[in-house]
Amino acid sequence: MRFNVPCKAFYNAVSAVSKVINAKNSLNILDNFRIELRGDTLTVTGADMDNELTSSIKVTEAEGEMCFCVTARRLVDLLKELPDQGITFSVDESSYEVEIVYSGGKYNLAAMSGDEYPTFRADEEAGEPISFTINSDSLAKGLEYTIFAVGDDDYRPMMKGVFFDITEDNITFVATDTHKLVRFIDSRVKPGVKGSCIVPVKPATVMRTVFGKDTELRFTMTRKSATIESETVRFRCSFLNGRFPDYNRVIPKQSPFRLILERSAALNAIRRVAVFIDPGYGLEKFKITPEKLLIKSDDNNMCSCARETVPCSFNGPEMVIGFSAPFLVEFMNVMPTDEVYIDLADPSRAGVFSPSANEDGTDLVMLLMPMNVEKF
Repeated sequence: MRFNVPCKAFYNAVSAVSKVINAKNSLNILDNFRIELRGDTLTVTGADMDNELTSSIKVTEAEGEMCFCVTARRLVDLLKELPDQGITFSVDESSYEVEIVYSGGKYNLAAMSGDEYPTFRADEEAGEPISFTINSDSLAKGLEYTIFAVGDDDYRPMMKGVFFDITEDNITFVATDTHKLVRFIDSRVKPGVKGSCIVPVKPATVMRTVFGKDTELRFTMTRKSATIESETVRFRCSFLNGRFPDYNRVIPKQSPFRLILERSAALNAIRRVAVFIDPGYGLEKFKITPEKLLIKSDDNNMCSCARETVPCSFNGPEMVIGFSAPFLVEFMNVMPTDEVYIDLADPSRAGVFSPSANEDGTDLVMLLMPMNVEKF
């Protein structure tokens, strides 16, 4: 069997598929790509025990049809270093020896039969699947806004993923770790069906990166898994089991006081003051007045402290409240507007962060629980 393929196109395919392969696998064969040639279409597959990613590309001068496995890391590293030109693959169907030839050299790899590669397990007793279309940009944006807020507590496994709440008129992305919560509603997506699932961090990360920009995707889900497909990429993933918390109940319906900050100025000040936080506590203290915000941190163990003042607009009485500095940085980093609104009630209640303006058909809300401030 042999075929010719552009090096850059092949590298892009295997590089994307490699994202699903674990650094260490319980089955040695999962360290490999499964490569299959049918006609003029080459299909590259990578998998772990819960996810499977497949990418297809067109080849030329194809002879024969075959399925084989080859070491993933070595193939990715080789293609990365080769110049962008056509390369020829030849595979001996009896010995499974792979020969890779380009104008300047020749490389040999050992392969094995592709029949040994595990296939993604179908969801038995899953009932009738539901399916809808979603733009890849909408999917990536929803995951970008939420994935950083996913929890890592083994005692709350249902919080270790992004919750997809699908209705006929919109899709809502939610993530929480009990300290912070992010909800992003995208009404530009009209699924026309109802359903929900919890996507773990790894497949959520893969979804963000492997699909091309502005690409229409077919999202098909059953009770335990989903398949997301474009013309050239197919990704299958398993869901987390469990019941996701009722996120709407914990978001305050109304907070009477609003703090308005210029995002970049506040973010830079928060980062500088965070250098002096107690690393075991992470507390940054806010003293909020109508026209300025004083940010302070202390590390008594190192006898150090920091304070900065940034301009603001606040329509409430003077307030002292504390937040986790790393969480504040995460919130400010993903905010899409130059101004940030923080709605507050009192120092013991959560702050509700939102952009000064949402894109048409979207609604982004971030909730951050305060930390106790004994003394400013």
